[in-house]
Amino acid sequence: MKLIYGSLSSLLGKRIAQNLNIEANAVEHRIFPDGEQYCRIPVDVRKEQIVFVQTMRPDTAILEAFFTLDALKEDGAEKLMLVIPYLGYGRQDKAFIEGEAVSARTIMRLLSEMTDILITVDIHAPHVFEWYGGRAENIMPSKSIAKKLTEMGVDFVLSPDKGALHRAKAVAELMSVPFDHLDKTRLSGTEVEMAEKELDVKGKRVAIVDDIISTGGTIARAAEMLKKSGAEKVYAVCTHGLFIGSAIERLTKSTDGFMSTDTIESEYSRISVAGEVARVLKDG
Repeated sequence: MKLIYGSLSSLLGKRIAQNLNIEANAVEHRIFPDGEQYCRIPVDVRKEQIVFVQTMRPDTAILEAFFTLDALKEDGAEKLMLVIPYLGYGRQDKAFIEGEAVSARTIMRLLSEMTDILITVDIHAPHVFEWYGGRAENIMPSKSIAKKLTEMGVDFVLSPDKGALHRAKAVAELMSVPFDHLDKTRLSGTEVEMAEKELDVKGKRVAIVDDIISTGGTIARAAEMLKKSGAEKVYAVCTHGLFIGSAIERLTKSTDGFMSTDTIESEYSRISVAGEVARVLKDG
C-alpha cells in the first residue's frame, strides 16, 4: 500500500501514513500563470493499492483531486482508495427548484468512475453515497473529539440544534457527561435565530459540538445564551473549520476557545482524525 496526499491535506496525509507505518508522498502540484493546474504522481504506482488523501474544497482542490485520480488510474494503480476529509458541495444534496444542479450527485458519480473505495469524515448528508458505485464509509470523529474535550475539563456537551444532537450525544456518552441541544432556526446563509432555553450549565465548562463552523454566527449566539445561563467556560469544536469571513474574530470574542479537526488544515486544527481513518484503511 502506498499513500499519496494532495496539496491541501499534507498534515493529515502524513499522519495517516504514520498510523499505517507507510511512506507518505506528495502530489507534485503547481498552478500556471493562467490559473490552470499541473499534477504529477511522484512514485511508481503500477499494481499497487493506493490511498489518496485530499480535501475537496475549494474548486481548485476538486480539480486537483480528479486530475490526480485520473493519473493514478492511467499509471496502473491496482486499487484506488480515496479519503476525502471534507467534501465540497456536500451540502448541495438535493434540488429545491426544478432544474437545479445537484452538485454532490455530480461529484459522487464522477468518483464512481475513478475509485474503488471512498472514505469521508463526518459528511453532511450520508445519503449522497447512493450515487457512488463502490464501497463507501463515513467516519465520525467522536472518539478524538471526546478525548480532547476530556483533557480540557469539559463537563457538558451541547448541540447547536436538534438535528445535530446525535453528534453531541455520541461525544458526551464517551465522556460520561450530560448533553443537550438548542433550538435554532436558520433565517439566511449568515443569520440564525436561537429560541431561549433553560439549560443546567451554571458553573460548567461547556463545549458546543458541530460538524461545520462556517461564519461562526450560530456559535456566537449559542455562546451568548450559555454565558447568560451561568456557564463558566464556553468552547466551540467542529469537525470541519471553514471559518469564512469574520468568523475567527466572532469566535474569539464569543468563546473561551475554539478548534477543529485536521480535515481542513489551519492553525485551529487541534484534533486529528488520522487514527480513525487509518483503522478503516487497515480493515481494507
